Amino acid sequence: MSQLIRYFFRGVRVVLSPVMLIAEKLSTPQSVERTAEAQAQVDEQCRQLALYQFRACPFCIKVRKEMARLGLKIEIRDAQLDPDHRRALEQGGGKVKVPCLRIAHADGRDEWLYESDAINAWLHRRFGHPEQAS
Repeated sequence: MSQLIRYFFRGVRVVLSPVMLIAEKLSTPQSVERTAEAQAQVDEQCRQLALYQFRACPFCIKVRKEMARLGLKIEIRDAQLDPDHRRALEQGGGKVKVPCLRIAHADGRDEWLYESDAINAWLHRRFGHPEQAS
């Protein structure tokens, strides 16, 4: 019985994944506008960030949309299809759960931030005001 339930949900994912990805493309907001200099500074700061995600995860889509809205070029790491990224997420963050934002601090330590709402709130606090992005 549990095998049947597992196959049912896999089938649902197979059907819904393309729909969710198309909906993401159609509904992704335009990014905030920054001066070229301010955007370059934001891009530099984003080099310290990496988003571990599954492509069709609705919570990951939510974070990617916020990244697009804020005009952030954060490296996206697929923890579902790439075993190295999956292993790094498990070893660094302690669990394979997405979305997860890895924040590399200047002192060399990594912070692993889980939950889409927490990630979006952190991104908004850090990059939400274009005039203060520098």
